[in-house]
Amino acid sequence: MKQIAKISGYHAHVYFDADSVEKAHQLCQSASDLFGVQMGRVHQRNVGPHPMWSCQLGCSPDQFANVLPWLALNRDELIVFAHPETGDHLADHRDHGIWLGTGLDLDLSIFG
Repeated sequence: MKQIAKISGYHAHVYFDADSVEKAHQLCQSASDLFGVQMGRVHQRNVGPHPMWSCQLGCSPDQFANVLPWLALNRDELIVFAHPETGDHLADHRDHGIWLGTGLDLDLSIFG
């Protein structure tokens, strides 16, 4: 059985396209303002394993307990992919991910 103590934090990636970039920016900024989470850049290109443009929210485990339900209720049809940070990037993305909205295929080849 895996221990949750190995989780140092979480990432929530908000996906968007050219038509929803402003909506995604507002959602991420609101999450940052309300919960004190770290908001990354709003990437208008695919970054890392992500199949769409995205913005990353970095959360502590305590923050994530509030941010995830808030995102579920406020994502306004945006797709959100969230995962724990355990140090095993492949497993974190492949095996432990949480999707809000339609799940998409990640490019896991970057993890070797």
